[in-house]
Parts: sequence; C-alpha cells; structure tokens
Amino acid sequence: MHLVSVIQRGVWAVLLWPNLLASSVPLDCREEQGILSRCPSISQEKLLDRVIEHAELIYRVSEESCSLYEDMFIPLQFQRNQVGYACITKTLPVPSSKNEIQQISDKWLLHSVLMLVQSWIEPLVYLQTSLDRYNAAPEMLLNKTKWVSEKLISLEQGVVVLIKKMLDEGMLTINHSEQGLLQNGVQPQMLESVMRDYTLLSCFKKDAHKMEAFLKLLKCRQTDRYNCS
Repeated sequence: MHLVSVIQRGVWAVLLWPNLLASSVPLDCREEQGILSRCPSISQEKLLDRVIEHAELIYRVSEESCSLYEDMFIPLQFQRNQVGYACITKTLPVPSSKNEIQQISDKWLLHSVLMLVQSWIEPLVYLQTSLDRYNAAPEMLLNKTKWVSEKLISLEQGVVVLIKKMLDEGMLTINHSEQGLLQNGVQPQMLESVMRDYTLLSCFKKDAHKMEAFLKLLKCRQTDRYNCS
C-alpha cells in the first residue's frame, strides 16, 4: 500500500481544523501546590458543565480525526468491514443498550465515564507512536490525536474531582488489559497497522460519544430526572 501521495487528498481538511487549543476552558481546578482539590471555588453545576464541554470537544475532534484518516488511508470498501479487530473496551462493564443506560445510577454513570477515559489513555499514546511511523501522515492528524490525548487526561482529572464532589468518594479502581493492540510491542506490517489504527480511531470515536452521552444524561438528571431520555 502506497502512502506517499495520499497527503494531497487531506489538504482540504486543514481549513476545517478548529482553534480548540485557544478556545477550550481549563478543566481541572488545582490548589497552588498543584494538588487536585474538591474545587471549592467552583460549583458542582459549573464543574459538570466544564466536564461536558471537554467531552463534547473530544468527541468532535475524534470524529474529525477518524474522517480524515478514512479519506487518506482507508479504501471505501474497508471502512465498514473491520472484522477481527474488537474494540479494547468491549469487556468493560459499561451499559450499552438504551434500557441499561436509563436504569443505571448516577454513581455508575460517572464511574462508566471514568472507566472509558482511563482505558483509552495508553492506547492513544500508542496511536501517536504508530502514526509517527507513517511516511505520509499529515501534521494536522498528528496534532489532533495529540490534542485528544492531552484533553483526555484533563477530562479524567475533572471526572475524578466530580466523583469526589458529587458522591464524596474516591475513584473506581480500573484493572483492564488492552487486548490485541499493545500485545508484546509487536510491529505489524503496514497494511495491518493501518487497519488496526483505523479500528482504534473508530472505537475511540464511539466511546467518546458514550462519554458525552452519559455526562449529558447525568446533567439532565440534576435538573429534570423524570424527563431524561
């Protein structure tokens, strides 16, 4: 598979890159010593709004990254056929059906978001390393994945503080082994690597949407619990 010439097909997307680095609001609130506090200077409602804002931005950029990757590296006939590559968060105890989501408690909505966030931190670092090996990966795609990786850590900090603030408890301990993508540091052939990275981006986009949806449902429950869908 030749990757050298595909960069020309992604030039148009440069104009669509949002100025997120300048416009995003810092999520974590810290004391002068740099230790995460319970954020006494910000209300619980405002903190939840900031967490939702970050989740929305992360999902939007994940969509853009996935679309750009598809346009540059993935033939149309393969875009809906990712057989053999399961999402790394498939085994997490996170609700998936509408009924399950409606029945889950506020506590587990927050913990589900935290599980998803923490499970993606290392795989996104892997993705950056993998993309760096591409001869034709545009700088914009690399910048997007780096931005998402950094903001995901910020989102993790915000969710942890929110859990402490809303539920007065520590965060859930996560013991999850990433399957299939980080095994033994194996260097796959280029075509296989391209398809693995595409699956990684696609799965993250889906999970980023879940994070956003869970947080917005939580927000709705704070104001009108009986009319949230």
